[in-house]
Amino acid sequence: MSEPCVAKPSLLRSGTALSLLTMASRVLGLFREMTKAAFLGTSALSDAFSVAFLIPNLFRRLFAEGSIAVAFIPTLKEHLLEDDREKTKEFVSCMITVLTFFVSLAVIAGIILCPLLIRFFGLEIDETPLSGVTSVFDETVFLTRFMFPFLAFISIAALFQGMLNSAHVFAPSGLAPILLNLVTIAAAYLLSPFTKNPARAMAIGILSGGFLEAAIQFPFVLKTGFRFAVTGICRALKNPGTRKVLRLIGPTIIGMAAYQLNDLVSTVLAGNAGEGVISSLQYSLRLQELMLGVFAVSIGTVLLPDLAEQAKLGRWDLYNKRLGGAMDIIAIISVPITFFFLAQGDTLIRFLFQTRSFDDVSVALTHSAFVYHMPGLFFIALNRILAPAFYAQSDTRSPVLAGILSFALNMILAVLLVGPMSGSGIALALTVGSTANTALLLVFLGRNPNIAVGRALGPAFRYVLKLAAFSVAAAVPVVVFSPGLNGFFAEISANRFIRYGLPLAIEGAVFAAVGITLLAVTGDRQLKALMGVFKRRG
Repeated sequence: MSEPCVAKPSLLRSGTALSLLTMASRVLGLFREMTKAAFLGTSALSDAFSVAFLIPNLFRRLFAEGSIAVAFIPTLKEHLLEDDREKTKEFVSCMITVLTFFVSLAVIAGIILCPLLIRFFGLEIDETPLSGVTSVFDETVFLTRFMFPFLAFISIAALFQGMLNSAHVFAPSGLAPILLNLVTIAAAYLLSPFTKNPARAMAIGILSGGFLEAAIQFPFVLKTGFRFAVTGICRALKNPGTRKVLRLIGPTIIGMAAYQLNDLVSTVLAGNAGEGVISSLQYSLRLQELMLGVFAVSIGTVLLPDLAEQAKLGRWDLYNKRLGGAMDIIAIISVPITFFFLAQGDTLIRFLFQTRSFDDVSVALTHSAFVYHMPGLFFIALNRILAPAFYAQSDTRSPVLAGILSFALNMILAVLLVGPMSGSGIALALTVGSTANTALLLVFLGRNPNIAVGRALGPAFRYVLKLAAFSVAAAVPVVVFSPGLNGFFAEISANRFIRYGLPLAIEGAVFAAVGITLLAVTGDRQLKALMGVFKRRG
């Protein structure tokens, strides 16, 4: 896994380009959470908004990210390699028809049945009037129904993204989420004075942003050369390409349902653990997703169409080099980040979120979850790389089985730990489940004789241990000088950006300097590869 390869810089260049846009999107996503924290904190209204946005997102992963990554991209890649324009047009048209038909049914059913869904979250017991509505439950129902069409917009956007990525066009799919976050932030500040509560203003932003995610990619799809039209649903279901996609999705639906059930049960447990627990877990996960999105999601997005092409052509040596290089990049980014933010989690949360509605209680709730979420960062990031390795081979059964088994472990631990540990127990269960998922994926991947997993595990394990040791060494000066530095800036200003932001920046610079120096002294090849990419871009 840690051997240098000529293909690695190409992957790094593509991943870095997308990462710049993804980083902007994740940073804006963080600002969106900061906006939510400012207006809603960890209040009951914040829990209502979190649940209302979660429900359509559960189906989003099933209709959008799951099916597109698992089945559509590899199948479309086959059509593009055959270079038959009419056949490709027919396939894309049929896929758009099938997706639109089933997503529309899901939206209608979701709007009708959402009161039944929401009763599982423990919010209906609160009958206290909330911002001019009857109860938290009623407001959650309203917000869920209002945001459910977001599922349709984001599913079409995901299909467009799959088409562009299959043609090695990545920038528009990196730009689209930026619009979602910008519109949601703007709506919160501009529309809150005119809505019954800030949650409704943010819901307007979410719905508008979902539409823009699809709209911004459409011209690029046409420019890339794709042509399509809506056809009859019966004809669409009979298309060989569509049938192959549905056949590949079949096992994945079970796995994705397990994954969504994982989110659902975790949220139900959190909703019944007390006010603010749902929101605190969401804030903590947002910080984790920010770090995941910068490299893991970007590299996984770039990697899938490339691995699909290498698997289709039987170029297993290049397949192995691409996969190994991606895994090394994930390690050199996620392991140091994990150690730094474990040391500075409280300061980070105060810097980002502490404001009028996000008090010390909110900080404590969020930090308690964050401490147990962060150790899972490396494994969740690695899963984002390993899953496409299966999808590229049109193998959907293995990651589904791994997902179901890790889900079962996650749920058992969450149920056992939520009582004594509250939200922290749910966060710890997710970390353990993600670790188990990584182990299972590696075992299943090793069953393919063409993939050199066994030979790579030893060097990979030693490389991760080296990164962990260097990260601990880099964290020592941060931990030692942090109390004095924080106290100094606390005396200078009460403004949180100065009081917490400046110490965090200084400590981050010290941590990075020590870590990079240690890597450079030991001649780390991944560091050289990363530096080479930035030099060429400069």
